[in-house]
Amino acid sequence: MRGNNAIKISDSIFWVGVQDRETDLFEGLWNLPNGIAYNSYLITGDVNILIDTVKDQFIDSFLTRITRVLSGRPLDYVIINHMEPDHAGALSIVKRLYPGVKIVGNAKTAEMARDFFDINDNVITVKDGETITLGTRAFTFALTPMVHWPESMAAYEVTGKTLFSSDIFGGFGATEGGIFDDEADLELVTGEMMRYFVNIVGRFADPALKALAKIKPLDIRMICPSHGPVWRRDPAHVVGLYEKWSRQETDDGVVVAYGSMYGNTKAIAENMARALSENGVSRVSVYDMARSELSIVATDIWRNAGLLLASCTYNMELYPPMARLISHLENKNMKGRHVGLCGTYGWAGTSLSVMSDFVERGKGKWKLVEPKLSIKTSPKGDEFEMIELLASNMAAAVKRQ
Repeated sequence: MRGNNAIKISDSIFWVGVQDRETDLFEGLWNLPNGIAYNSYLITGDVNILIDTVKDQFIDSFLTRITRVLSGRPLDYVIINHMEPDHAGALSIVKRLYPGVKIVGNAKTAEMARDFFDINDNVITVKDGETITLGTRAFTFALTPMVHWPESMAAYEVTGKTLFSSDIFGGFGATEGGIFDDEADLELVTGEMMRYFVNIVGRFADPALKALAKIKPLDIRMICPSHGPVWRRDPAHVVGLYEKWSRQETDDGVVVAYGSMYGNTKAIAENMARALSENGVSRVSVYDMARSELSIVATDIWRNAGLLLASCTYNMELYPPMARLISHLENKNMKGRHVGLCGTYGWAGTSLSVMSDFVERGKGKWKLVEPKLSIKTSPKGDEFEMIELLASNMAAAVKRQ
């Protein structure tokens, strides 16, 4: 069946991964409206080398691709760049099918292989910056700890100048008919790649910069990540995007995120959005946190310099969807954004204090834009002017970026 054939990406490198259009939540958290690809690569020659595996529920089509390429030849090595189950889930099955195979990873990879799969034999450990020869091919390894697990690494195949980057440069989304950047809808790819970066890697933006410092000096002809397309036309483009996101460089836009039970706080948020536009902010996004996908909102906040939070109080606490957003932002270690706050209430004004505590805990990361607003039930009198003043001050702050 042609659909289970490997895809040739160079004279001796084959894509043998799988397209997952069945899983609806990545890591049980993040929506996958466009699916996701689990990329695995098979290098053939005097020795045969597999780069990573796939999620174990897709083992049948994965093994079909491998066995068709090998045509009875042995599999000699498996390089494991990342032990997370969507990449190493089939490792124990591959080892049973090819009992003589040697597993290449770093010391933490070896530890996790024992913990996950009770694998103790035929393991080759490599160090950061080390180059080893497998048959006639040389690989240089760059350890990229905490991008986004402690054992993560990238493997650079020297002769072909090909970087097998693991989760770096990966993204959500199945790769549809084509697996290369020059075959893909780059607008969709880039959006899903940024959503993946922000919600999976974003907490580790500083380690990502350290990883990029190791990768950038390499002479890279092609990047083969663990998710998303293979970058063969312009690998430097995706490196530049990753560097911008890791540095948390922002555009001069504002996200307005609100939580509203009966529409009063929603009306305040919409007034804020209109005032931002009147003050010259052309990029304004408004999200109802009870209905908006958290990963999309967080990605937009990562992209833009300003954030206005407007939330009602619920049962003497912050409105739960807004509390979830704040918790997520705090986990991601965002920094350098301007934030404005508006808390609303009917009889217990808790929301503003909770949001204020969030900003205070991130002192030095979030830059508070005044005035902070506390509005009972719905705005009256000069409170409308204060809403417009907050929006005006936010517009001025982001335009100074």
